[in-house]
Amino acid sequence: MTPLQQKTIKAIVNVFETGRAAGDYSAVTAIAGDSGHLTYGRSQSALGSGSLFQLLSQYSVAPGAKFAAQIQPYLPRLEARDITLDKDATLRNILREAGSDPVMQEEQDRFFDANYFNPACTSASACGLTSVLAQAVVYDSCVHGNWRAMRDAANQKCGAPGSNGVTEQQWLTVYVQTRKQWLLSSRPPLPASAYRMDSFLSLMTDGNWNLDLPLQVHGVTIFAADLGDAAPPSLRLSNPPITGDSVRKLQASLARAGFDCGQDASFGPKTEAAVKAFQAAKGMPQDGIVGPEVWSALG
Repeated sequence: MTPLQQKTIKAIVNVFETGRAAGDYSAVTAIAGDSGHLTYGRSQSALGSGSLFQLLSQYSVAPGAKFAAQIQPYLPRLEARDITLDKDATLRNILREAGSDPVMQEEQDRFFDANYFNPACTSASACGLTSVLAQAVVYDSCVHGNWRAMRDAANQKCGAPGSNGVTEQQWLTVYVQTRKQWLLSSRPPLPASAYRMDSFLSLMTDGNWNLDLPLQVHGVTIFAADLGDAAPPSLRLSNPPITGDSVRKLQASLARAGFDCGQDASFGPKTEAAVKAFQAAKGMPQDGIVGPEVWSALG
């Protein structure tokens, strides 16, 4: 698996967790009925599982952590999994602000790699799953929960990968369908997250087992440029519209240049109009296409 493929796997789960390929290190949520209770960060560490305490404990002793002194008094309640923290507005604000701290971002990256991504890759390999898409499915299940039970359920239905002629593609299809049914039959809020499995099924239907970019999951387009591995992509009005971090960056750049088109991360007619206005101001052809010349002019 290449470094870009690793980034792509993480980006897919980031989209599921926070709606952004790059992830949202400041995201704070507490969904009614969710056993995780208060969740935080790029891959949503949870109060209910104890992972939020682990993450914030590590951050609090990291050199240069700007918000360590504000977070440390909360650690005993976090360790006790005190669910009254779900509604603690002060803690929520501290966590949101801490998400902009580079030390917090680095700590989250290390934490989620050590506790979720690396173990998921090990588990996938142990099951004989070698494709990048399969490893993405296992990683998502490890982050979202119940990987081992769903793995065993899939094995009972069709056998383990490689046994009795069961191919990796066949097993993974059974696994994803099994997990989707489990999500749909679970109490709220899990049924609302069944779209994750629909996204994987779509990638399987497309035959994108290597997760070649660009790709789209849950309405968000992921480009190599979003992951720091290529020049900015060419953007234009399309149906369905291009969405995601590259469009968000474009809209922010246009706004700084005085051509505000909102920050919805979707390349719609309003964004196209702003691009054409920018092109006119710069003496460029007004085709509404954001290519290298436009990106360069936007800085």
